[in-house]
Amino acid sequence: MLKNLFLSERNMMVAILINAVIIFTMYFPAYREDPLLEIIDHLFIVFFLVEAVVKIWVLKPNKYFENGWNRFDFAIIIGSLPSLLVQIVPIPDTSLLLILRLFRLVRLVRFIRFVPHLSKIMAGLARALKASLFVLLALVFLNVLLAIFTCHFYADIAPQYFGDPLISSYSIFQMFTVEGWNEIPAAIAVHVEENGTDSTIFNSSFIIGATRFYFVLVVLIGGVFGMSLANAVFVDEMTMDNTDVIESKIDRLQQELTELKQLLAQGRK
Repeated sequence: MLKNLFLSERNMMVAILINAVIIFTMYFPAYREDPLLEIIDHLFIVFFLVEAVVKIWVLKPNKYFENGWNRFDFAIIIGSLPSLLVQIVPIPDTSLLLILRLFRLVRLVRFIRFVPHLSKIMAGLARALKASLFVLLALVFLNVLLAIFTCHFYADIAPQYFGDPLISSYSIFQMFTVEGWNEIPAAIAVHVEENGTDSTIFNSSFIIGATRFYFVLVVLIGGVFGMSLANAVFVDEMTMDNTDVIESKIDRLQQELTELKQLLAQGRK
């Protein structure tokens, strides 16, 4: 009876789900230091440890570790064991142990096995990543190029957005996603209006206009065209399996039409 409890896949899934709910609850301020929830959480660690021991004893180590999900679970269980030290040894900094607690939530990935047609989805995902790799690399190159260019001209005017190449890359990527793209040129325009410009050739109005035009181009090239192209390639490869059946039917229909034409031609002779 006890062996069946730990070997049942359904029981393990229920235990993982309940443990995830407990960890989720423990991050509410009212329950963050709740001793009862801490004890329950630690009991789940012991439960999963016993589960692993029982499975290794029943299946034998070689067969147990042949399964990828078993290796995945075992690694998470071993990584969670230091959390039990809190009840035995006073540890001043428990931040690492809290991260190990969150690491257990990764076991929820096991529920992905119940997704219908998972093998087709994973195959489509692999194809989509491979097909869109060149587009993604082109976007990365474009991001770095625009980041350095923008950092050169606007580092002193808007250091919060373009103070260094890393900050500038993030701001350019933000524009690629069409997120807050109007706020950045607006902040630059306010700065130029308040502080003027050091240029002896162009006045403030021209610089503000050129800035707005430049960032519109950034959004159009990287956001509208670049990201849209990457999404189009990705989605097209992901949905390619959906047309396989239709294509096979069309091929059979063409073959039947060819055979029918040959029969008609022979009949005329």
